Amino acid sequence: MMHELPTVAQLLKGLQQVPYLASKNLYRVAEHFLSMDSEKMNQFCALLLRAKENVIACETCFTWREKERECMFCGAQKREQEVVCVVESWQELLAIEQTRGYTGVYHVLGGIIYPLEGVGPEDLTIDALINRVANKQVKEIILALSQTPEGEATSAYIASKLKDLPVTVSCLARGLPVGSTLGTMDRLTVFKALSERRPF
Repeated sequence: MMHELPTVAQLLKGLQQVPYLASKNLYRVAEHFLSMDSEKMNQFCALLLRAKENVIACETCFTWREKERECMFCGAQKREQEVVCVVESWQELLAIEQTRGYTGVYHVLGGIIYPLEGVGPEDLTIDALINRVANKQVKEIILALSQTPEGEATSAYIASKLKDLPVTVSCLARGLPVGSTLGTMDRLTVFKALSERRPF
């Protein structure tokens, strides 16, 4: 059937490139876009293009920031700049921020080490983290990664890279279920795991 609708087939192929979009939802998303009136579609495309143009990764912590503004974390005088919480992505950062109990700053890795998917340490911002600790007054690194085999391996790798530097390395309390990610946990569980962190 798709060979008779080559444009739709191309749209579906493009949607397949979007991470986290379940394949069962591809047709619904495609139908949503095809049903949009032209004005709304133009507005949506303009929003995407504006975001791509104006939002960049912070050169220090790698979270998103407006191109013309200072990073909301690295530039905040009220944040403890010497305490750095290491997370996989922006989603985990937001989960921690929602607890309203963390006053340090962050470092976004951009994922975890996952050899089966071809993701190695060089594909993440680990080297930038090590340089950050070596060149700035960082007192504590909190490893807030997923409690999965890959997350644990990534934490161990980072800890090994930091072992010769004068910094305390801690991790979340073991209250999080094995295999869980911060983005799926409730606010209280994340807060307790963070506030009851322990040496790595």
